[in-house]
Amino acid sequence: MKHALKRLMLWLGIEKNRTSHSEKVISALGAMVGILVTILMTKWLSQHISISAGSELLIIASFGATAVLVFAVPHGALSQPWQVIAGHLISAAVGVTCQYLLGATPLAAAIAVGLAVGLMYYTRCIHPPGGATALNAVMGGAGITQLGYSYLLFPVLINVIAILLVAIVFNALFHWRRYPVHLSRLVTEPAQIDVPSEDVSLTTEDFNAAIRELDSFVDLTEEGLSELLEKAKQNALLHIEHPEKISTGKFYSNGKIGHTWAVRRVIDEGKEGSKNDVVIYKNVAGNDLYNTGMLEREAFRQWAKFEVYEQNGRWLRLS
Repeated sequence: MKHALKRLMLWLGIEKNRTSHSEKVISALGAMVGILVTILMTKWLSQHISISAGSELLIIASFGATAVLVFAVPHGALSQPWQVIAGHLISAAVGVTCQYLLGATPLAAAIAVGLAVGLMYYTRCIHPPGGATALNAVMGGAGITQLGYSYLLFPVLINVIAILLVAIVFNALFHWRRYPVHLSRLVTEPAQIDVPSEDVSLTTEDFNAAIRELDSFVDLTEEGLSELLEKAKQNALLHIEHPEKISTGKFYSNGKIGHTWAVRRVIDEGKEGSKNDVVIYKNVAGNDLYNTGMLEREAFRQWAKFEVYEQNGRWLRLS
C-alpha cells in the first residue's frame, strides 16, 4: 500500500517541499502584502486620475498568480521583472486586439491565449499569469471590454508597478531573498573553498543539499533535476582541454560553475610568436561582466577551457 501511494504521488507530481516553515510563512505574508498594496494603490489612483470606464476594477485576478511567483518563487525565471512587465502587457494587448476583431467569443479567447503564449516565448517573457490577463481582456465582461486599449494602462500597468515595487522592497528585507535575482550576483561574495586539483564530481545529493541551503522553492522536480545533472555530466565527457588556437572575435569559457564562471571575447591579439603576443579580451558573460583585460596568449589559453557560442541567450560549447 505504501509503495502504491508513493507511485501515485510520483504520477501526480507531488514532490517533497524542502523549504523551511519560516520561508513558507514569509511567502504567504509577502503575497498578502503585495495584493493589498496593489489594490490600495490602484484605488487611490482611480480616485485621482480620470478613468472613463471600469473604475470599479481595482485588480486583475491574474495578479493573484503573479503574487505566488514573485513572493513564493522570487528566484524563478518566470518571476523576474521583465517576465512580469512584458508578460502582462503583451498578453493584455493581444487580448484587447482579439476581442476588438472577433468579439467576446470562445474563438477569440482561445486565439488570444495562444498568441499570448507564442509572443511571450519570442520576447523572452514567459509569465503564466499573462495567459489569464489575455483571457480576461476577451471574456472579462463589459466593464473590461469597454476599456479598450486603456486596459493596458489601467488596471494592468498600475497593477504591475505596484506588485513589483512591493516584491523588490519586501524580498530585500530577507538577506537570502534577492529580487530581481541578479542582485544575488551583485551582493553575494563567492564562497572561498579549497578546491582539489582533480575535477569534482557532482551528485544528485549535492544538488539537493544546495537546494536545501538555498531555502527557496525551486520549480524543478527531483526527476527533472536528476535528468539535468545526467545530461550535464554526459556533456562534460565530450569537452576538450584548452583550445589549441585563440582567434580574434571568438568566445571562450573557463568552464567553471557558479560565480566564477565567465565567457570572454577576444577583441584583439598580437602577432603569434612575437614579443607582443598578447590577447586583449572583454568579459561578455558571468564573472566581471563587461570588464576588459590583457593576457599573454598562453596564459589566456590556459584560462580558456573551450570555445563557446551563444544561442537563444545561452552559451553552448562549440563541438
